[in-house]
Amino acid sequence: MTKIYEIRQDILSHNETEADLLRQELSQKGVFLLNLMSSPGSGKTTTLEKTLPYLDGLRVGVMEADIDGACDAKRIEELGYRSIQLHTGGMCHLDAQMTRQGLTAFGINDLDVVILENVGNLVCPAEFDTGAMCNAMILSVPEGHDKPLKYPLMFSICDVVLINKIDVIDAFDFDVEYCKQEIWKRNPKAKIILISAKTGQGIREWADWLKEKAESMKENGRV
Repeated sequence: MTKIYEIRQDILSHNETEADLLRQELSQKGVFLLNLMSSPGSGKTTTLEKTLPYLDGLRVGVMEADIDGACDAKRIEELGYRSIQLHTGGMCHLDAQMTRQGLTAFGINDLDVVILENVGNLVCPAEFDTGAMCNAMILSVPEGHDKPLKYPLMFSICDVVLINKIDVIDAFDFDVEYCKQEIWKRNPKAKIILISAKTGQGIREWADWLKEKAESMKENGRV
């Protein structure tokens, strides 16, 4: 009965070791890795499309992770940015070893920032450290303000939470202040930014936060 728990702990422990090693290697190369997570349809790719032009001065690449399909990677490529599509073979998340394989296939020697758009899922991606320097997640207004209560681990591991689709908030019963307080109960240090990937609201603030973290790592070896 308890063996299931023990096996799972061993897997997670091994992944954490691999993730720490990958982080050290990326830091030594001066490459900042961001892990971006969310539910399907929350607006990850659209947010990236709006964000990338603000990351001027940084050489940026995007790794799109999905169970299948390549439409997201193509969207990023059409904007003129390097992109690669990672297929997880049915897995609902990426772990550190899978991330390493993706980075190796992508080639990162000429990049300053790599953004990993993880598989759309609020459960599994939160459990596996990818080796990223920072974790970000997007919560869209239509999903509801109660998600921090239902998926506490996701909100507890993220350095920044983007509340997206704020332009349609009047059409939904979404309490921003309640949501913020529930996030901070689980993660007092979380940065919360209200954005609209459609209108561009808040994108500059989010992009500036990301640039600051990436540049800090490049200059100081840490974020």
